[in-house]
Amino acid sequence: MASLAKPNAPRFDVDIFQNEYLAEGAREVNAIVTVTATGGGTAGGRLPASADGGDAAVVIMIDCSGSMDYPASKMRNAREATAAAIDTLRDGVAFAVVAGTHEAAEVYPGGGELAVADPSTRAAARTALRKLTPMGGTAIGTWLALARRLFESRPERSIRHGILLTDGRNEHEKPAELQAVLERAAGYFTADCRGVGTDWEVDELRRISSALLGTVDIVAEPSGLADDFRAMMSATMGKQVADVALRIWTPANAVVKYVKQVAPSVEDLTGRRTDTGPRAGDYPTGSWGDESRDYHVCVEVPAAAVGDEMLAARVSLVLPRPDGTAETLSQGLVRAVWTDDLASSTRINQQVAHYTGQAELAASIQEGLAAHRAGDVDRATAKLGAAVRLAHVTGNDGTFRLLEKVVDVVDPKEGTVRFRKNVSEADSMTLETRSTKTVRVKR
Repeated sequence: MASLAKPNAPRFDVDIFQNEYLAEGAREVNAIVTVTATGGGTAGGRLPASADGGDAAVVIMIDCSGSMDYPASKMRNAREATAAAIDTLRDGVAFAVVAGTHEAAEVYPGGGELAVADPSTRAAARTALRKLTPMGGTAIGTWLALARRLFESRPERSIRHGILLTDGRNEHEKPAELQAVLERAAGYFTADCRGVGTDWEVDELRRISSALLGTVDIVAEPSGLADDFRAMMSATMGKQVADVALRIWTPANAVVKYVKQVAPSVEDLTGRRTDTGPRAGDYPTGSWGDESRDYHVCVEVPAAAVGDEMLAARVSLVLPRPDGTAETLSQGLVRAVWTDDLASSTRINQQVAHYTGQAELAASIQEGLAAHRAGDVDRATAKLGAAVRLAHVTGNDGTFRLLEKVVDVVDPKEGTVRFRKNVSEADSMTLETRSTKTVRVKR
Protein backbone atom coordinates (compact mmCIF):
# COMPACT_ATOMS: atom_id res chain seq x y z
CA MET A 1 0.00 0.00 0.00
CA ALA A 2 1.51 3.34 -1.04
CA SER A 3 2.08 5.78 1.77
CA LEU A 4 0.56 9.26 1.67
CA ALA A 5 3.12 10.53 4.17
CA LYS A 6 6.27 12.36 3.09
CA PRO A 7 9.57 10.47 3.06
CA ASN A 8 10.71 12.13 6.30
CA ALA A 9 7.36 11.63 8.06
CA PRO A 10 7.35 9.68 11.33
CA ARG A 11 6.61 5.99 11.72
CA PHE A 12 3.65 5.12 13.95
CA ASP A 13 3.45 2.29 16.48
CA VAL A 14 0.45 1.25 18.59
CA ASP A 15 0.88 -0.58 21.91
CA ILE A 16 -2.02 -1.91 24.00
CA PHE A 17 -1.87 -2.12 27.81
CA GLN A 18 -4.74 -3.91 29.57
CA ASN A 19 -5.87 -6.68 31.88
CA GLU A 20 -7.85 -8.79 29.43
CA TYR A 21 -9.29 -11.09 32.16
CA LEU A 22 -12.93 -10.56 33.16
CA ALA A 23 -15.10 -12.25 35.77
CA GLU A 24 -18.05 -14.29 34.55
CA GLY A 25 -20.80 -11.91 33.45
CA ALA A 26 -18.50 -8.84 33.37
CA ARG A 27 -18.87 -6.67 30.27
CA GLU A 28 -16.54 -3.66 30.52
CA VAL A 29 -13.10 -3.85 28.89
CA ASN A 30 -10.55 -1.07 29.50
CA ALA A 31 -7.28 -0.52 27.69
CA ILE A 32 -4.62 2.16 27.38
CA VAL A 33 -3.54 2.67 23.78
CA THR A 34 -0.10 4.21 23.42
CA VAL A 35 0.59 5.77 20.02
CA THR A 36 4.20 6.66 19.29
CA ALA A 37 5.47 8.54 16.24
CA THR A 38 9.22 8.31 15.64
CA GLY A 39 11.78 8.87 12.91
CA GLY A 40 10.26 11.96 11.37
CA GLY A 41 13.32 14.06 12.01
CA THR A 42 11.12 16.53 13.88
CA ALA A 43 12.20 16.31 17.50
CA GLY A 44 12.34 19.75 19.04
CA GLY A 45 10.82 21.27 15.94
CA ARG A 46 13.99 20.75 13.89
CA LEU A 47 13.89 19.32 10.41
CA PRO A 48 16.54 17.98 8.05
CA ALA A 49 18.08 20.63 5.83
CA SER A 50 16.29 19.08 2.85
CA ALA A 51 12.84 19.50 4.38
CA ASP A 52 10.66 22.42 3.34
CA GLY A 53 7.54 23.95 4.82
CA GLY A 54 5.43 23.94 1.69
CA ASP A 55 2.76 21.72 3.24
CA ALA A 56 2.27 23.82 6.39
CA ALA A 57 0.42 27.04 7.15
CA VAL A 58 0.06 29.12 10.32
CA VAL A 59 -2.28 32.01 11.17
CA ILE A 60 -1.46 34.07 14.27
CA MET A 61 -4.51 35.80 15.82
CA ILE A 62 -3.72 38.61 18.26
CA ASP A 63 -6.27 40.29 20.52
CA CYS A 64 -6.21 44.02 19.77
CA SER A 65 -9.22 45.01 21.88
CA GLY A 66 -9.06 48.12 24.02
CA SER A 67 -8.12 46.18 27.15
CA MET A 68 -4.77 45.27 25.57
CA ASP A 69 -3.74 48.87 26.33
CA TYR A 70 -3.89 48.27 30.10
CA PRO A 71 -1.06 48.20 30.83
CA ALA A 72 0.46 49.57 27.62
CA SER A 73 3.30 47.04 27.86
CA LYS A 74 0.79 44.24 27.12
CA MET A 75 0.39 45.25 23.47
CA ARG A 76 4.12 45.76 23.10
CA ASN A 77 4.79 42.29 24.49
CA ALA A 78 2.18 40.83 22.13
CA ARG A 79 3.94 42.41 19.14
CA GLU A 80 7.29 41.07 20.32
CA ALA A 81 5.82 37.61 20.85
CA THR A 82 4.31 37.59 17.36
CA ALA A 83 7.67 38.63 15.91
CA ALA A 84 9.36 35.79 17.84
CA ALA A 85 6.84 33.30 16.43
CA ILE A 86 7.40 34.56 12.88
CA ASP A 87 11.17 34.26 13.30
CA THR A 88 10.66 30.61 14.31
CA LEU A 89 8.88 29.75 11.05
CA ARG A 90 10.94 27.63 8.69
CA ASP A 91 11.33 28.67 5.08
CA GLY A 92 8.39 27.73 2.88
CA VAL A 93 5.71 27.81 5.56
CA ALA A 94 2.67 29.90 4.59
CA PHE A 95 1.59 32.37 7.27
CA ALA A 96 -0.56 35.37 8.11
CA VAL A 97 -1.20 37.71 11.05
CA VAL A 98 -4.75 38.68 12.09
CA ALA A 99 -5.74 41.51 14.45
CA GLY A 100 -8.78 40.56 16.51
CA THR A 101 -11.29 42.97 18.04
CA HIS A 102 -15.10 42.89 17.63
CA GLU A 103 -14.15 42.02 14.06
CA ALA A 104 -11.10 40.48 12.39
CA ALA A 105 -8.62 42.36 10.21
CA GLU A 106 -5.70 41.11 8.13
CA VAL A 107 -2.43 42.67 9.27
CA TYR A 108 -0.07 40.73 7.01
CA PRO A 109 0.13 39.98 4.12
CA GLY A 110 -3.47 41.09 3.39
CA GLY A 111 -5.68 40.57 0.40
CA GLY A 112 -7.05 37.28 1.70
CA GLU A 113 -3.73 35.57 1.08
CA LEU A 114 -0.93 33.87 3.00
CA ALA A 115 2.71 34.88 2.71
CA VAL A 116 5.48 32.32 2.24
CA ALA A 117 8.14 32.50 4.93
CA ASP A 118 11.60 33.65 3.86
CA PRO A 119 13.92 36.39 5.15
CA SER A 120 12.12 39.14 3.23
CA THR A 121 8.55 38.18 4.24
CA ARG A 122 9.57 37.75 7.86
CA ALA A 123 11.07 41.26 7.85
CA ALA A 124 7.96 42.69 6.16
CA ALA A 125 5.72 40.98 8.69
CA ARG A 126 7.70 42.39 11.61
CA THR A 127 7.24 45.87 10.13
CA ALA A 128 3.50 45.27 9.68
CA LEU A 129 3.18 44.40 13.38
CA ARG A 130 3.20 48.15 14.09
CA LYS A 131 -0.41 48.07 12.89
CA LEU A 132 -1.34 46.07 15.98
CA THR A 133 -2.95 48.79 18.10
CA PRO A 134 -5.53 48.30 20.87
CA MET A 135 -9.11 49.44 20.21
CA GLY A 136 -12.59 47.95 20.09
CA GLY A 137 -14.16 44.85 21.61
CA THR A 138 -13.76 41.06 21.50
CA ALA A 139 -15.49 38.63 19.12
CA ILE A 140 -13.22 35.60 18.87
CA GLY A 141 -15.48 33.79 16.42
CA THR A 142 -14.72 36.41 13.76
CA TRP A 143 -10.98 35.82 14.22
CA LEU A 144 -11.36 32.07 13.78
CA ALA A 145 -13.66 32.50 10.77
CA LEU A 146 -11.06 34.68 9.04
CA ALA A 147 -8.32 32.16 9.83
CA ARG A 148 -10.41 29.42 8.24
CA ARG A 149 -10.89 31.48 5.07
CA LEU A 150 -7.16 32.12 4.88
CA PHE A 151 -6.44 28.39 5.22
CA GLU A 152 -8.72 27.57 2.28
CA SER A 153 -5.87 28.13 -0.18
CA ARG A 154 -3.92 25.25 1.32
CA PRO A 155 -4.08 21.72 -0.14
CA GLU A 156 -5.92 18.92 1.64
CA ARG A 157 -3.97 17.05 4.33
CA SER A 158 -1.60 19.97 4.85
CA ILE A 159 -0.71 21.15 8.36
CA ARG A 160 -3.00 24.08 9.22
CA HIS A 161 -2.42 25.62 12.62
CA GLY A 162 -3.56 28.72 14.46
CA ILE A 163 -2.16 30.57 17.46
CA LEU A 164 -4.70 32.66 19.34
CA LEU A 165 -3.95 35.20 22.08
CA THR A 166 -6.56 37.05 24.12
CA ASP A 167 -6.66 38.98 27.38
CA GLY A 168 -10.40 39.09 27.95
CA ARG A 169 -13.80 37.50 27.63
CA ASN A 170 -15.63 36.97 24.36
CA GLU A 171 -18.12 39.74 25.11
CA HIS A 172 -19.14 40.96 21.64
CA GLU A 173 -20.74 37.86 20.14
CA LYS A 174 -23.22 35.29 21.39
CA PRO A 175 -21.97 31.86 22.57
CA ALA A 176 -24.01 30.25 19.78
CA GLU A 177 -22.17 32.34 17.19
CA LEU A 178 -18.79 31.20 18.48
CA GLN A 179 -20.02 27.59 18.61
CA ALA A 180 -21.13 27.73 14.98
CA VAL A 181 -17.67 28.93 13.93
CA LEU A 182 -16.00 26.18 15.97
CA GLU A 183 -18.14 23.53 14.30
CA ARG A 184 -17.02 24.76 10.88
CA ALA A 185 -13.38 25.01 11.93
CA ALA A 186 -13.12 21.69 13.79
CA GLY A 187 -11.18 19.19 11.71
CA TYR A 188 -10.11 21.94 9.30
CA PHE A 189 -7.32 23.46 11.39
CA THR A 190 -5.87 23.08 14.87
CA ALA A 191 -5.18 25.93 17.28
CA ASP A 192 -3.26 26.69 20.45
CA CYS A 193 -4.89 29.29 22.73
CA ARG A 194 -3.23 31.54 25.26
CA GLY A 195 -4.75 33.88 27.82
CA VAL A 196 -2.58 36.74 28.99
CA GLY A 197 -3.25 38.26 32.40
CA THR A 198 -6.25 37.14 34.47
CA ASP A 199 -9.32 38.79 32.90
CA TRP A 200 -10.16 35.97 30.48
CA GLU A 201 -12.24 32.83 31.09
CA VAL A 202 -10.52 29.45 31.33
CA ASP A 203 -13.62 27.50 30.26
CA GLU A 204 -14.06 29.69 27.19
CA LEU A 205 -10.52 29.23 25.89
CA ARG A 206 -10.52 25.54 26.79
CA ARG A 207 -13.68 25.08 24.73
CA ILE A 208 -11.94 26.65 21.72
CA SER A 209 -8.67 24.73 22.10
CA SER A 210 -10.55 21.48 22.73
CA ALA A 211 -12.70 21.85 19.62
CA LEU A 212 -9.58 22.61 17.56
CA LEU A 213 -7.40 19.87 19.12
CA GLY A 214 -4.87 22.35 20.47
CA THR A 215 -3.51 23.45 23.81
CA VAL A 216 -4.59 26.12 26.28
CA ASP A 217 -2.43 27.88 28.84
CA ILE A 218 -2.07 31.05 30.84
CA VAL A 219 0.70 33.60 30.47
CA ALA A 220 0.15 35.55 33.66
CA GLU A 221 2.82 38.17 32.94
CA PRO A 222 2.90 39.71 29.43
CA SER A 223 6.70 39.64 29.54
CA GLY A 224 6.52 35.85 29.21
CA LEU A 225 4.68 35.91 25.87
CA ALA A 226 7.71 35.86 23.57
CA ASP A 227 9.17 32.67 25.05
CA ASP A 228 5.75 31.00 25.03
CA PHE A 229 5.03 31.94 21.40
CA ARG A 230 8.48 30.78 20.34
CA ALA A 231 7.90 27.39 22.02
CA MET A 232 4.43 27.02 20.47
CA MET A 233 5.72 27.77 16.99
CA SER A 234 8.67 25.42 17.43
CA ALA A 235 6.23 22.63 18.32
CA THR A 236 4.09 23.46 15.28
CA MET A 237 7.13 23.34 13.02
CA GLY A 238 7.71 19.80 14.28
CA LYS A 239 4.38 18.53 12.90
CA GLN A 240 4.68 16.41 9.77
CA VAL A 241 1.42 14.48 9.36
CA ALA A 242 -2.06 16.05 9.56
CA ASP A 243 -5.57 14.70 10.10
CA VAL A 244 -4.56 11.39 11.69
CA ALA A 245 -7.48 9.46 13.22
CA LEU A 246 -7.86 6.70 15.79
CA ARG A 247 -10.14 4.10 14.18
CA ILE A 248 -11.88 1.66 16.51
CA TRP A 249 -13.67 -1.44 15.21
CA THR A 250 -15.81 -3.51 17.57
CA PRO A 251 -17.54 -6.87 16.95
CA ALA A 252 -21.30 -7.38 16.83
CA ASN A 253 -23.14 -6.40 20.03
CA ALA A 254 -20.09 -4.57 21.41
CA VAL A 255 -20.05 -0.76 21.72
CA VAL A 256 -17.43 1.87 22.50
CA LYS A 257 -18.38 3.55 25.79
CA TYR A 258 -15.73 6.25 25.60
CA VAL A 259 -12.40 7.27 24.11
CA LYS A 260 -10.23 9.78 25.97
CA GLN A 261 -6.78 11.12 25.33
CA VAL A 262 -5.09 10.84 28.73
CA ALA A 263 -1.51 11.95 27.99
CA PRO A 264 -0.02 14.47 27.65
CA SER A 265 -3.38 15.94 28.72
CA VAL A 266 -6.95 14.79 29.31
CA GLU A 267 -9.27 15.31 26.33
CA ASP A 268 -12.58 13.47 25.87
CA LEU A 269 -12.94 12.41 22.22
CA THR A 270 -16.08 10.29 22.66
CA GLY A 271 -18.50 12.75 21.08
CA ARG A 272 -16.28 13.35 18.05
CA ARG A 273 -16.71 9.91 16.55
CA THR A 274 -17.34 9.72 12.81
CA ASP A 275 -18.76 6.39 11.64
CA THR A 276 -16.61 4.91 8.89
CA GLY A 277 -18.27 1.57 8.19
CA PRO A 278 -19.95 -1.39 9.88
CA ARG A 279 -19.04 -1.25 13.60
CA ALA A 280 -16.13 1.15 13.01
CA GLY A 281 -15.62 4.81 13.84
CA ASP A 282 -12.85 7.42 13.67
CA TYR A 283 -11.78 9.72 16.50
CA PRO A 284 -9.66 12.75 15.46
CA THR A 285 -6.16 13.15 16.88
CA GLY A 286 -4.92 16.12 14.82
CA SER A 287 -1.35 16.60 13.62
CA TRP A 288 1.74 14.62 14.61
CA GLY A 289 5.51 14.97 14.70
CA ASP A 290 7.93 12.94 16.82
CA GLU A 291 5.84 12.34 19.95
CA SER A 292 3.84 9.85 22.01
CA ARG A 293 0.29 10.05 23.32
CA ASP A 294 -1.89 7.75 25.42
CA TYR A 295 -5.61 7.06 24.95
CA HIS A 296 -8.06 5.31 27.29
CA VAL A 297 -10.52 3.14 25.36
CA CYS A 298 -13.49 1.57 27.15
CA VAL A 299 -15.60 -1.03 25.32
CA GLU A 300 -18.76 -2.78 26.50
CA VAL A 301 -18.95 -6.37 25.23
CA PRO A 302 -21.65 -9.08 25.53
CA ALA A 303 -21.47 -11.12 28.73
CA ALA A 304 -19.85 -14.54 28.31
CA ALA A 305 -19.08 -17.70 30.24
CA VAL A 306 -15.83 -18.75 31.90
CA GLY A 307 -13.35 -19.93 29.29
CA ASP A 308 -14.74 -17.79 26.48
CA GLU A 309 -12.56 -15.18 24.82
CA MET A 310 -13.07 -12.60 22.10
CA LEU A 311 -11.54 -9.69 20.26
CA ALA A 312 -13.13 -6.72 22.02
CA ALA A 313 -11.77 -4.06 19.67
CA ARG A 314 -9.27 -3.45 16.92
CA VAL A 315 -7.58 -0.05 17.30
CA SER A 316 -5.90 1.39 14.22
CA LEU A 317 -4.17 4.66 13.49
CA VAL A 318 -5.28 5.77 10.03
CA LEU A 319 -4.65 8.55 7.55
CA PRO A 320 -7.89 9.21 5.63
CA ARG A 321 -7.61 9.64 1.87
CA PRO A 322 -9.65 12.16 -0.18
CA ASP A 323 -11.48 9.27 -1.90
CA GLY A 324 -12.93 8.06 1.40
CA THR A 325 -10.48 5.21 1.95
CA ALA A 326 -7.71 5.33 4.54
CA GLU A 327 -4.10 4.25 4.93
CA THR A 328 -3.53 2.16 8.07
CA LEU A 329 -0.40 3.39 9.82
CA SER A 330 -0.43 0.90 12.71
CA GLN A 331 -2.86 -1.12 14.80
CA GLY A 332 -3.32 -3.08 18.04
CA LEU A 333 -5.86 -5.51 19.49
CA VAL A 334 -7.94 -5.31 22.68
CA ARG A 335 -8.95 -8.72 24.03
CA ALA A 336 -11.45 -10.08 26.55
CA VAL A 337 -11.02 -13.44 28.33
CA TRP A 338 -13.53 -14.65 30.95
CA THR A 339 -12.11 -16.49 33.96
CA ASP A 340 -13.12 -17.76 37.39
CA ASP A 341 -9.67 -16.87 38.76
CA LEU A 342 -10.45 -14.03 41.17
CA ALA A 343 -6.86 -12.77 41.27
CA SER A 344 -6.73 -12.41 37.48
CA SER A 345 -10.16 -10.83 37.01
CA THR A 346 -9.78 -8.25 39.80
CA ARG A 347 -6.27 -7.09 38.93
CA ILE A 348 -6.35 -3.51 37.61
CA ASN A 349 -3.82 -2.80 34.89
CA GLN A 350 -1.22 -0.28 36.09
CA GLN A 351 -1.68 2.03 33.10
CA VAL A 352 -5.48 1.97 33.33
CA ALA A 353 -5.38 2.71 37.07
CA HIS A 354 -2.88 5.53 36.64
CA TYR A 355 -4.81 7.38 33.95
CA THR A 356 -8.15 6.84 35.67
CA GLY A 357 -6.58 8.69 38.60
CA GLN A 358 -5.24 11.45 36.34
CA ALA A 359 -8.70 12.07 34.84
CA GLU A 360 -10.22 12.13 38.34
CA LEU A 361 -7.49 14.57 39.41
CA ALA A 362 -8.41 17.02 36.64
CA ALA A 363 -12.12 16.78 37.47
CA SER A 364 -11.49 17.29 41.20
CA ILE A 365 -9.51 20.49 40.57
CA GLN A 366 -12.08 21.97 38.23
CA GLU A 367 -15.01 21.08 40.52
CA GLY A 368 -13.14 22.37 43.58
CA LEU A 369 -12.34 25.75 42.05
CA ALA A 370 -15.90 26.10 40.75
CA ALA A 371 -17.26 25.38 44.23
CA HIS A 372 -14.90 27.95 45.73
CA ARG A 373 -16.09 30.61 43.28
CA ALA A 374 -19.68 29.74 44.26
CA GLY A 375 -18.84 30.21 47.94
CA ASP A 376 -19.12 26.51 48.88
CA VAL A 377 -15.92 26.27 50.89
CA ASP A 378 -16.64 22.82 52.34
CA ARG A 379 -17.10 21.22 48.91
CA ALA A 380 -14.13 23.15 47.51
CA THR A 381 -11.91 21.93 50.34
CA ALA A 382 -13.05 18.32 49.88
CA LYS A 383 -12.48 18.37 46.12
CA LEU A 384 -9.07 20.03 46.26
CA GLY A 385 -8.11 17.71 49.10
CA ALA A 386 -8.96 14.78 46.85
CA ALA A 387 -6.89 16.41 44.12
CA VAL A 388 -3.89 16.70 46.43
CA ARG A 389 -4.18 13.02 47.35
CA LEU A 390 -4.44 11.96 43.70
CA ALA A 391 -1.54 14.17 42.61
CA HIS A 392 0.57 12.68 45.41
CA VAL A 393 -0.38 9.06 44.63
CA THR A 394 0.09 9.35 40.86
CA GLY A 395 3.33 11.32 41.07
CA ASN A 396 2.02 14.40 39.31
CA ASP A 397 4.51 16.74 40.96
CA GLY A 398 3.77 19.68 38.66
CA THR A 399 0.10 19.73 39.58
CA PHE A 400 0.92 19.12 43.25
CA ARG A 401 3.09 22.27 43.28
CA LEU A 402 0.30 24.29 41.66
CA LEU A 403 -2.15 23.01 44.30
CA GLU A 404 0.23 24.12 47.06
CA LYS A 405 -0.16 27.71 45.86
CA VAL A 406 -3.91 27.52 46.49
CA VAL A 407 -4.16 25.29 49.57
CA ASP A 408 -1.98 24.49 52.58
CA VAL A 409 -1.32 20.76 52.47
CA VAL A 410 -1.61 19.20 55.93
CA ASP A 411 -1.46 15.53 54.91
CA PRO A 412 -0.95 14.65 51.22
CA LYS A 413 -1.67 10.94 51.72
CA GLU A 414 -5.07 11.64 53.27
CA GLY A 415 -5.79 14.73 51.18
CA THR A 416 -6.15 17.00 54.20
CA VAL A 417 -5.89 20.66 53.15
CA ARG A 418 -6.82 24.20 54.17
CA PHE A 419 -7.47 27.04 51.78
CA ARG A 420 -4.76 29.66 51.76
CA LYS A 421 -5.72 33.22 52.50
CA ASN A 422 -5.36 35.83 49.76
CA VAL A 423 -4.70 33.39 46.92
CA SER A 424 -3.79 35.33 43.78
CA GLU A 425 -6.10 35.12 40.80
CA ALA A 426 -3.11 34.17 38.65
CA ASP A 427 -2.31 31.14 40.83
CA SER A 428 -5.94 30.00 40.84
CA MET A 429 -6.26 30.36 37.06
CA THR A 430 -2.94 28.65 36.44
CA LEU A 431 -4.10 25.64 38.48
CA GLU A 432 -7.41 25.50 36.59
CA THR A 433 -5.84 25.97 33.16
CA ARG A 434 -3.23 23.28 33.68
CA SER A 435 -5.50 20.85 35.54
CA THR A 436 -5.79 18.57 32.50
CA LYS A 437 -2.02 18.11 32.09
CA THR A 438 -0.98 14.60 33.06
CA VAL A 439 2.20 12.66 33.76
CA ARG A 440 3.03 9.46 31.92
CA VAL A 441 2.80 6.20 33.81
CA LYS A 442 6.15 4.74 34.78
CA ARG A 443 6.51 1.56 32.72
